[in-house]
Amino acid sequence: MPVPVPRQRAIPAVESGQAQAAHTVGGPLKEEAHRDATAVNGTGATLTLLLIEDDPAGSPIVPDMLDSAGKPIRVRTARNLTEAERLLTDDVHCILLDLALSAPGGSDTDDELAVLRHVLQLAPRHAVLALTASGDAERGTEAVRVGAQDYLFRDELDGRLLSRAIRYAVERKRSDTAERRLAEGKLRAQENRRLERGLLPTPLLDGSSLRFAARYRPGRSRALLGGDFYDAVRTPDGTVHAMIGDVCGHGPDEAALGVELRIAWRALTLAGLCGDELLNTLQQVLEHERADEEIFATLCTVDIAPDGRRAGLCLAGHPAPLIARPGRQARLLPYDNNGPALGLLPGARWPRMQVELGAEWSLMLYTDGLIEGRVGADGERLGQDGMLAMIRRQLSEGLRGEDLLRAAVSEVRDLNGGELTDDVAVVLLDRAA
Repeated sequence: MPVPVPRQRAIPAVESGQAQAAHTVGGPLKEEAHRDATAVNGTGATLTLLLIEDDPAGSPIVPDMLDSAGKPIRVRTARNLTEAERLLTDDVHCILLDLALSAPGGSDTDDELAVLRHVLQLAPRHAVLALTASGDAERGTEAVRVGAQDYLFRDELDGRLLSRAIRYAVERKRSDTAERRLAEGKLRAQENRRLERGLLPTPLLDGSSLRFAARYRPGRSRALLGGDFYDAVRTPDGTVHAMIGDVCGHGPDEAALGVELRIAWRALTLAGLCGDELLNTLQQVLEHERADEEIFATLCTVDIAPDGRRAGLCLAGHPAPLIARPGRQARLLPYDNNGPALGLLPGARWPRMQVELGAEWSLMLYTDGLIEGRVGADGERLGQDGMLAMIRRQLSEGLRGEDLLRAAVSEVRDLNGGELTDDVAVVLLDRAA
């Protein structure tokens, strides 16, 4: 590890000779000093120093100091750490600590920097300058390693050196604090992303001939998970079950509720429930887990028979899926027998409709984020008709599977003129003849 160079070794050289002359006539050095002073709190207000020294009244080691505006730097003095704690208010910018001060646990301690460690714990947000005897650079260097911003020699202090050292120490502390907060923020973001990624579904379709693709885009900035959710599983009898849903709202609470509903749906489906019985149980889960009685969720479930030619469809306030078959125009499945969204009506029912799929087909489930984006200067919604026309054109261009979903979400975003504010989830199941 490189040994820190004492700051005061460089300052006299800068402030002597030609640099001193420049300062005298108001040259670059004066401008630099003004920037140093105003950078402390953005207003150029007077700096405040807290001196912690055994007997500051009897041994005035701190000379008079002026900032670049000619105002005196305020100095508070404390004879011990008890006084220092009382004087350490929010308007203190820097602490000048005499390392010769008695340690908190008594003078017989083996740790020569015990008093510094105590001050760093007492004032984690303040800049600290260590004061040591002339020639004791090793102790000063160790103080910087422990956490002080710099060290100074007691018998080499002068007003200009100390005032400048204070300003620099405050700025270094501010920079270190900002860097630490940035690193902590990045770490929290990484942890959140790992958590959200782990909560995204992994479809269980082993043994099925159906092809599965999905596209997910949360509306929350820098998030991986929103209030939309989807899943697909294959039960032992060969039936493929798929669902897609949308919790009203876009925050982390809605995302968490969506995960709970998805996990509950998978567990209930693997336990053999489907149709009205399944949705009724999911509504009970939502009612117990939601934070507010006004929160609801829409849901679309399909169960595809083992031969892949027919399916059962249940809609709980959710848009109807889209089906595409060779030689036919893509269309929306019937929406007539849909039930209400989950969480709206106690004791509601959700009819299960039988749908003929045929030998070769593509079934697309989606949330309303795909159809509620704006189109054109007049701000109209894309709507289901607009989405249907878009998918028909993309299918005619030969897009299939993941490519189709990627193109659809990208085009909806472009039509909206930028990022969509709502979550978007799209699931595509394909069966080849």
